[in-house]
Amino acid sequence: MSTRIEVVAGRRRWTVEQKLAILRDAFGPEGSVGDACKRHAIGSGSIYTWRRQAMSGELGGARPAPLPSFAEVELSAPVPGLPTAGSHIEIELPSGVKLTVDSGVDADALARVVAVLTR
Repeated sequence: MSTRIEVVAGRRRWTVEQKLAILRDAFGPEGSVGDACKRHAIGSGSIYTWRRQAMSGELGGARPAPLPSFAEVELSAPVPGLPTAGSHIEIELPSGVKLTVDSGVDADALARVVAVLTR
C-alpha cells in the first residue's frame, strides 16, 4: 500500500500588482471573497489583510498619512475672518467626508472623531 504525500516548501510571494488584482476580484462589482480564494488558491485571511493594508496605504510600501493634530491657540483680540461663538466650521477630509461642527466644539472630541474617520 503506497501513500502519496505532497510537500509544499515555503510561502508564495505575491507582487503588489497581483494582490491588487486579487482584491479587485474579491471586492469588485461582481466580486466574492470565497470565489477569489478558490480561483487564486489563497486563504481569506490574506485577502482581508491586504484589503486593510491597501486602505491604510501600507500595501504599496507607502507609509500611512499621519493623523491630524490640533494645537491650542489663545487670541488676545478678535481676528477678522475667524469663526465667532455660535458659528460653524466646515471640514473636508481627504477621503471626501465633510464635517460641519459648531465653532465651540471640544478639540479632543473632534480629534477622536477625525481619527476614526481617517482610518
